[in-house]
Amino acid sequence: MKAINQLKTFQRILDEYPAETPLSKFLPGFYRLNKQMGSTDRRIAGRLVYNYFRLGRALPNLPADERLFIAEFLCNTQLNSFLQHFKPEWAACIGFGIDEKLTMVKSSHPDFKLDDIFPWVNQLSEGIDKEAFLRSFFIQPDLFIRVYKRYEAQVKIILTTAEIAFKDEGNGCFSLPNGTRLETLIPNANWYEVQDYSSQQTAQFFKPQKWDAWWDACAASGGKSLLLHDLEPNLKLVVSDIRESILTNLDERFQQAGLIKYQKKILDLTQNNDLILHDYAFDGIILDAPCSGSGTWGRTPEMINQFDTHKIEFFQRLQQSIVRNVVKHLKPSKPLIYITCSAFKAENEDVVNFIVNELGLKLEEQKVLKGYENKADTMFVARLTP
Repeated sequence: MKAINQLKTFQRILDEYPAETPLSKFLPGFYRLNKQMGSTDRRIAGRLVYNYFRLGRALPNLPADERLFIAEFLCNTQLNSFLQHFKPEWAACIGFGIDEKLTMVKSSHPDFKLDDIFPWVNQLSEGIDKEAFLRSFFIQPDLFIRVYKRYEAQVKIILTTAEIAFKDEGNGCFSLPNGTRLETLIPNANWYEVQDYSSQQTAQFFKPQKWDAWWDACAASGGKSLLLHDLEPNLKLVVSDIRESILTNLDERFQQAGLIKYQKKILDLTQNNDLILHDYAFDGIILDAPCSGSGTWGRTPEMINQFDTHKIEFFQRLQQSIVRNVVKHLKPSKPLIYITCSAFKAENEDVVNFIVNELGLKLEEQKVLKGYENKADTMFVARLTP
């Protein structure tokens, strides 16, 4: 009976879920309107709906409940009562490897193709292992934090005492099970930043010098600026974004981290900002460019269903427009750090080729950060100089 009610709740969520809305924003509102749901009910409902979307575009003509059973089988390694109730023959094989599970699904549903989950594999960046990338959608990414050096020992003690399984990834980066309630574990939010593993790895490309002037051009919540400040606190820093509300949130985050010396500007980087920035020349520019976000869809699998291929071209044009307006403010031989959280070549290597061929910069290095190897986001970073 419990499994049947869980399925009914899942179907209600699917019926009421509006397209183009992140699940992370929709589900809390759904739970508030259904106060009878306890914490366990909410946790199971969230797992079911997220796993359902992990099936991506595969088997689109199958009823939603059948697609859910397949997703639950592929995404779980531990026995659960839901699958045991509806698919006991699959539940008995829950511990099988993913290749064996895929074979079983294919046997029951001959139309199933792994490529259908993310049907744009031919447009992925160079070096991405397509099979590994596709299989990664069945795995919930980890939660990553960057702990400030002086607090690493305390955080390790807290996590160990609470019996939280964690891994020290080095350089203050810890990976934890997704859903770990950090706010109830770590007494001070100033001890750490929540930041994906791959995002933290982009710092290796910054290489700032003391007293440099840097510009975080699409600052958003300020994660890259905080990485930069951690590497070299004695910087002149300018942060900008098109959204005033984002910059307000950034203020609070910077204050908590002890970053107090910076300038803040609301800029539309698709426009010529020479009048505002005419006195500025930078020793480094971080451009964490707007993108499809396809490298993060392991965390937000609902985005696979909402995506149209024309958006790739839209973002590429947007990125080229922004880069053109940004690089003019670089000092000679100083770096542009181009970053996306996209897995698409058109937003990554192709934009780098545009920067080199059309804008005359030289490519020093570029890299796809293969998050699917670390239960993290897949990202792209390049370092170029005029």
